[in-house]
Amino acid sequence: MKKISVVIPVYNNEGSLRALYERLRSTITSFNSSFTWEFIFINDGSKDHSLELLKELKAADPNGVVLIDFSRNFGQMAGILAGWEAATGDAVINMSADLQDPPEQLMKMLEQWQKGNEIVICYREARDDGFSWALTSKVAYKLLRISLPNIPPGGFDFTLLDRKAMNAVNSISERNRFFQGDILWVGFSISYIPYKRQKREHGKSGYSLAKRFGNFMVAFLNVSYFPIRLISFLGIFTAFGGFLYSLTILYAYFVHHTPFTGWAPIMMVLLIIGGLLMLMLGIIGEYIWRIYDEVKNRPNYIIRDKF
Repeated sequence: MKKISVVIPVYNNEGSLRALYERLRSTITSFNSSFTWEFIFINDGSKDHSLELLKELKAADPNGVVLIDFSRNFGQMAGILAGWEAATGDAVINMSADLQDPPEQLMKMLEQWQKGNEIVICYREARDDGFSWALTSKVAYKLLRISLPNIPPGGFDFTLLDRKAMNAVNSISERNRFFQGDILWVGFSISYIPYKRQKREHGKSGYSLAKRFGNFMVAFLNVSYFPIRLISFLGIFTAFGGFLYSLTILYAYFVHHTPFTGWAPIMMVLLIIGGLLMLMLGIIGEYIWRIYDEVKNRPNYIIRDKF
């Protein structure tokens, strides 16, 4: 009998956990298969009653529910990594706890896996989110597709990985992970399934605009050398422009057209070059910070208890 692991990071999801579990159980019952299942919930430092609800689910289903409790909030990526490393299934499914990923989609994923696909990606063809959320997401993935053209336009979180693919992804030991890029990087046969991301009915998202921008920066710098190449291009372009401008100054010097009023263009050039230098140093600093973080080699998460 093949085993399926479902990894579900949890952060302040007390309103949706019981409904999520019931829909998962209902879905696998209707599938009428010989699979065995484990549901791995990772409590990522929730400040509501999520942990208590998860303990109740564990007590009601001691063989089917695995509960990992972090010592504090380490972020969604840490929760996913902990779940992946704890999963023992022949296939591992990753999904969110807020019911925006419909549990009924699992059956389509398993059907594609049974056909021989080693990775199944449910990508967001549409999303029932606010205009600003949808717009910023669209722009972010447009930029990511510059360096990662095979990532779906709407991105994805809802995935199934065969054990071989899961072992390959787990072998990646770097920090500041972008798991979508990791999954696409390891290769293997991939099947794509479109779905509509549901409207959030319980609680509110823990992702502010600042956090979303931070996640985008992690993803963009993780999969792309484009920023470094861009600042190299800007440096060459600025140097070339400065050279041309110096020729006009030299010409003005020889024809005695160097009035004191030249202060304005000099200031403009200084401000432009100064701004570009600060931009370049900032981007280089982002990469250096990641190198420093990698060298420290701290764990991605700390587990308080595992049930």
